[in-house]
Amino acid sequence: MPVKAIYPGTFDPPTNGHVDLIQRGSKLFDHLVVAVLNNPGKDPLFTVSERVEMLEEATRTLGNVSVARFNGLMVDFARQQEANAVLRGIRAISDYEYEFQMALMNRRLAPDIETVFLQPAGRYSFVSSRMVKEVFSFGGDVTGLVPPNVLKRLRNRMTKT
Repeated sequence: MPVKAIYPGTFDPPTNGHVDLIQRGSKLFDHLVVAVLNNPGKDPLFTVSERVEMLEEATRTLGNVSVARFNGLMVDFARQQEANAVLRGIRAISDYEYEFQMALMNRRLAPDIETVFLQPAGRYSFVSSRMVKEVFSFGGDVTGLVPPNVLKRLRNRMTKT
């Protein structure tokens, strides 16, 4: 039976840590759906459509990866996609605590969907979208922390604001 996984997140903006997990997840699963959450409560820098475009550009060479948007519960989206796994990244112990609770709740809601945790490559273990936005907003260099297409959009966005 083919294994299809969902990699959910806000990806605002996508980082090289996200891309690392997507690349590695594409080797583990027959198909990986990068699922961009529409969560207006997080006051995103980029629209969902922009985030989808950036992720599609960054994963274009991965034939078994697709990018989609979703609202609401991830397990509902996973069922719509007929996925049987969820990929989640863990950078630190603080991530693990939150992710573990989410995995248990998701298991309660959808016992047939397994959660798989991956750690990003060490060089990305400290990188978060929030940190990238903050460092960039103060003029810091985030080259190498985000894909080139994302860096270009960050520069364009920040010069407009």
